[in-house]
Amino acid sequence: MIRNEGAIAAILDAAGIVPGVTVLDVACGTGVLFPDYLARGAASVTGVDISPEMARIAAGKVSDGRVTVLCGDVENIALPQKYDRCVVYNAFPHFPEPENLIRALAGHLNPGGRLTIAHGMSRAAIDRHHSGGASKVSRGLMHEDELAGLFAPCFHVDVKVSDEEKYIVSGCLREIANMRLSTC
Repeated sequence: MIRNEGAIAAILDAAGIVPGVTVLDVACGTGVLFPDYLARGAASVTGVDISPEMARIAAGKVSDGRVTVLCGDVENIALPQKYDRCVVYNAFPHFPEPENLIRALAGHLNPGGRLTIAHGMSRAAIDRHHSGGASKVSRGLMHEDELAGLFAPCFHVDVKVSDEEKYIVSGCLREIANMRLSTC
């Protein structure tokens, strides 16, 4: 992929990546956003990827003690803490059960935490890309309104963008008394 600095900046802004936040980077791949989180002053970054090879590459990219890389399924892995921000960048179509993913990620966030699902290209471009060789391991990227609907039980969505450069759906964890993750 070609890196689009403007799209990445918009994604990080929507995700609320500001100094002092803790970040969970889901399906971190090779750790492409690690330097961006650190440049914005993230207190810590935990990258999780199900692929041992991707996790190995990501872990080898950064020697900063604020970054930890774990290999595993984010829907089932025991994480060392809860996070202020969770970002799924360029990976959402690879998750077969999006509702389960969103519910699991809600459980990994601190109160008031923010989930952002984003791509550094348009929905149409992602769908074209995934219709080829990646079709066996991915599905189409749902319309941003549909994804916002999946967020709704757990998150208050305040960012929905789908244009020629990026796709972003982002929201804050709802503050519901005694919220049960099985129902959000």
